[in-house]
Amino acid sequence: MKITSNKILSAAVLLLLVVNTVLLIFMWREKGKHSPRRSSGGGPFETMAKELNMTEQQKKDYQKLRDEHFAAIRPLFDSIREIRKEFMGLVKETNISSDSALNVYSGRIARKQAIIDKLTFDHLQKARALFSGDQQKQFDEFVQKMMQQRMNGPRRRDTTKTSN
Repeated sequence: MKITSNKILSAAVLLLLVVNTVLLIFMWREKGKHSPRRSSGGGPFETMAKELNMTEQQKKDYQKLRDEHFAAIRPLFDSIREIRKEFMGLVKETNISSDSALNVYSGRIARKQAIIDKLTFDHLQKARALFSGDQQKQFDEFVQKMMQQRMNGPRRRDTTKTSN
């Protein structure tokens, strides 16, 4: 009886080793195949430059605008992160009986996000002004496509679906 148990155990261990090895090989082969940025040779800026057929001067001007934009909104994102940290810290508080504290934090986050949205809108208008007629139409389409991808991206969950 003991010999049979040892054989079964040995076979199970051997089988698990084979399955793990096959899974590792499969994961290594598939690594990077699902990342569009890696496979397309660049991020949104490179894609936009290619689609709009941007000149070198337009690329430089856009990069300057982009750097200025990110310098302006980075502190706002940092601020939102800190507010959210404080907001989520309220979870441990047992004496919060009203929504007033929650509304204060939500309002602070919303105001910062509204500023970011306005700055982003201004940035896109300035960027659009860098381009000629046909390029502006392509830029408009590109912005819409990017916003649609952001809305439908993998980081965002569909809250309209219900689980049974």
